[in-house]
Amino acid sequence: MKRFFSSPLLALLAGAALRLFFVFKYPATGGDTVLYEQFAANWLKLDKFAMDIGGQPTPVDLRMPGYPAFLAIVYALTGRAGEAARLSVMLAQVVVDLASCVVIAALAALLGRLCSSYAKGAPEEISLRGLGGLRTKHVFLVALWLAALCPFTANYVAVPLTEVWAVFLTAAASLLLVLVASSVTNPAKQTGNNIWIPAALAGFIVGLGALMRPETPLLLLTTFAVLAFWMFPRRGGKRWLLLCALMGLACALPLVPWTIRNAITLHEFQPLAPKDTTLPSEVDPVGFMAWEKTWLYRVRDCYLVSWKLNDEEIHLEDIPPWAFDTPEERQRVADVLETYNDEITWTAEEDAVFAQLARERTARHPLRTYLWIPLRRAVRIWFTPRIELVPVSGHVFPLAYQREEDPVDQEVTILFFLVNVFYVALALWGACKLWRFPAARPALAVLLLYIFVRTAFLTTLETPEPRYVLECFPAVIALAAQILTSPRSA
Repeated sequence: MKRFFSSPLLALLAGAALRLFFVFKYPATGGDTVLYEQFAANWLKLDKFAMDIGGQPTPVDLRMPGYPAFLAIVYALTGRAGEAARLSVMLAQVVVDLASCVVIAALAALLGRLCSSYAKGAPEEISLRGLGGLRTKHVFLVALWLAALCPFTANYVAVPLTEVWAVFLTAAASLLLVLVASSVTNPAKQTGNNIWIPAALAGFIVGLGALMRPETPLLLLTTFAVLAFWMFPRRGGKRWLLLCALMGLACALPLVPWTIRNAITLHEFQPLAPKDTTLPSEVDPVGFMAWEKTWLYRVRDCYLVSWKLNDEEIHLEDIPPWAFDTPEERQRVADVLETYNDEITWTAEEDAVFAQLARERTARHPLRTYLWIPLRRAVRIWFTPRIELVPVSGHVFPLAYQREEDPVDQEVTILFFLVNVFYVALALWGACKLWRFPAARPALAVLLLYIFVRTAFLTTLETPEPRYVLECFPAVIALAAQILTSPRSA
């Protein structure tokens, strides 16, 4: 059994089997799938990044071009497009996600190497070439198995969305940024000149990640903060400034063509996708979204309320009771929804009513809007069964009733929830063990600060989707593998 788990190839084969299971058993689509497919098809056929509006391909900037570019490449290679090409897209994503597993394992091994270096009592140069050692190899294997068998990243290969590529690019950038952080804060290597290429490459990969998910540069910004904390007290301010400038310029490089396209085609300076993704003919529902931020903390309510706007009727009974402070407030919402449901078109007047409701609710309970709802969102997106892509309702309570009504549904939901808790708990344990090694603290700070900042950022979005946390899972899995690290055995 020990020999079985010591094979990286078997780990990858097991990971491939799990991903192919999701591809052929539970293929899925997301809300943005058709939109990405339109972008890719129009780009390939018309040489135009556009979506279909009123039957006409219209240039927009609603999404970043990275994932449509990937789809267009698959379409060009297979001669198929849209729904007919989805299987090919998913199979390609299987390969990308398995590559992510290897990169995550390398990240874990690098963290383990930092511990090994400290335990030997002599600071040494840390590089990707020096990841040998029995303990480091064990950490690599543990991380590889954890990544290969993680169902939460694996099941997203079965849906044409950005998550697979976003996870891969985040993992690759994290590996290089950890290498940079561990090198420039190593007292023995403060004057080393071998870190500039990894730094530039890290910035460039973050820029590629931004072409998939526009919030990816948060990883670079949090790294800047960590490096400043360690380098400024050691008179490394000039080197910090040069490193940040290099990584920032490298990050901007992949975004230049997109920025030029937006300037020429749309007459705007827009290096990233805008936060508000409404079409020019639609009213931006800023008031409605501000109102939702005073009560919405679970993705279930997005299906019932948020994502119906401008497409379907919104029913008052689908809005939870904590969205109203008084009967009078509930009636005001009912009056607006009655008007909206007649036309299914959101108007500025309707939005103004919800903007006023948001101001009133925030004035009554500011901590609810700015603290408690964000905290509930954070807990919800981290501690969830993550069953969005499997045919499971997620109903667990009341226990006896659900056990009798649909025991399989309940068991799968509980199992996925416990597996999620298992990964997070292992990561916390691994982080605590890693903190005992001073040489590893800058690298650990890079990962933990990114997780914290990204989580805080996600709580500000209008739709707190659990899938947006997946970009943190490379760090989670790499930290979980550190349960093997110890001063005696490193």
